[in-house]
Amino acid sequence: MNLLLQTTHSNLKAQIAVTGSKSETNRLLLLQALFPYITLANTSNSDDSEVMQKALKGSDEVIDIHHAGTAMRFLTAFFAVNEGREVVLTGSARMQERPIKVLVESLEQLGAIISYEKEVGYPPIRIKGQKITASKVNIPANVSSQYISALLLVAPKLENGLELTLEGEITSVPYIKMTLALLNDLNIKTSFEGNAIKVFPKAAVEPKEMTVESDWSSASYFFSLVALSETASITLSSYKETSLQGDSALIEIYKQLGVETHFEGNKMTLTKVPGFRFADVDFELNNTPDIAQTIVVTCLGLGIGCHLTGLHTLKIKETDRLEALRIELTKLGADISVTNESLTLVASNSINPNIKIATYNDHRMAMAFAPLALKVPIIIENAEVVSKSYPDFWEDLKSLDFNITEL
Repeated sequence: MNLLLQTTHSNLKAQIAVTGSKSETNRLLLLQALFPYITLANTSNSDDSEVMQKALKGSDEVIDIHHAGTAMRFLTAFFAVNEGREVVLTGSARMQERPIKVLVESLEQLGAIISYEKEVGYPPIRIKGQKITASKVNIPANVSSQYISALLLVAPKLENGLELTLEGEITSVPYIKMTLALLNDLNIKTSFEGNAIKVFPKAAVEPKEMTVESDWSSASYFFSLVALSETASITLSSYKETSLQGDSALIEIYKQLGVETHFEGNKMTLTKVPGFRFADVDFELNNTPDIAQTIVVTCLGLGIGCHLTGLHTLKIKETDRLEALRIELTKLGADISVTNESLTLVASNSINPNIKIATYNDHRMAMAFAPLALKVPIIIENAEVVSKSYPDFWEDLKSLDFNITEL
């Protein structure tokens, strides 16, 4: 499905309920599988969370998680400690190119039995669930935080808990802290000092309802829309001023891009600062790489330059996001260069109209480029890919008077 996006005005006003955080939902679904007395509210309706839920509740030997990277990592740890169960975890062609070796080796240090069905280091993998009694493991600190969170989430069910040593400089700390905070909410004892994380064993938890906060990565597209508008007041729910999600850094980042954020109860209102003077920006996104695409597209739309660093994990996402950004932004007329961990956009006041943006099976490519329709008509290819994290995105965009035509 290819969509032509255009709009006749850029004065935006709407109230939008954004689906629950995919990151929080998938962590809580795994914890619910380990501790069945937990109930969940405001869970994500994303493809990734539905895949995760189906895998945890099903009894199939072969489990296909399609494009869901979080599910692949979390389920690898879950089935490794699920004594007596044998499964093969597989996914899409792209998923079979995304590395899993670091996590597999960490689980093997603990006594897990995992083998590769095709290429060493990549899915599909065969997992024979074991009772795990070892409790100490080392893992490189600069890998995807999902590897680390996968180990932490299953740790309370290990006989002796887990002592995890992170080697080197830690990336995506907010996501690790989110995982530990969710464990703490269930009265599971943890500690995180220097490069050492401990999770203590806990056989059972008290019944509890856990409410998932709405997704901050999904909110990023509305920050971008407000920045690119003439005037705007967009209210989003349900959000917390003190969030576990690292992407809540959007508030401070978009202050430099003319967006003001105001909280009332569980609602967050974004407004455009009148007469804001824009200048080139420089952001270190080690802790928030998922919002890089949104930020660079915003800067293109504003006619300003940006230098973004800390992006090394983007090369192993749904696509190589740095290369995908370079190709698509160049089509729009941008002067952009990328390295293995950074991106530089040169300020320019012209954007080529009616360009077809390829999405590379990557939900964030589709949604990050959509706000540019405030500046020029733009075509998003394979627009249905948004269902991976935000199935209602195109409908919510229509509520802001965007004209969306299927081609």
